[in-house]
Amino acid sequence: MAQGTYSFESYALALLRIVSGFAFTLHGAQKMIGAFGGLDGKTAAVFSLMWFAGVLEIVGGPLIMLGLFTRPVAFLLCGEMAVAYFMVHIRIGFWPIANGGEITVLHCFIFLYLVTAGPGALSLDGAIRKR
Repeated sequence: MAQGTYSFESYALALLRIVSGFAFTLHGAQKMIGAFGGLDGKTAAVFSLMWFAGVLEIVGGPLIMLGLFTRPVAFLLCGEMAVAYFMVHIRIGFWPIANGGEITVLHCFIFLYLVTAGPGALSLDGAIRKR
């Protein structure tokens, strides 16, 4: 691919990155400010594991959407989702469909993909790299 040009695949990757980052940010808003009903009408207790997860989501989600520091942020968020699955969901049962962990697993693997694939088109990482 010539420098400065992007394929449809790169734009599809950007769309996946932007939509995933947006959805992830909503989960952080739910934990941190009680948006969308919060956590049973509450927010995460300050400095609890849920609060730290919310901080990662409300900061990391927009960074992913913007495509800024995509690979290291995606690596961190992939780890967060793996920890969440094995600390919370696996206790309920093995299968994600039965333990409520489908979104957690999907985000984990989307972020793992972003670690390897990078941000795609329309990213601040790409704009910075061009300079």
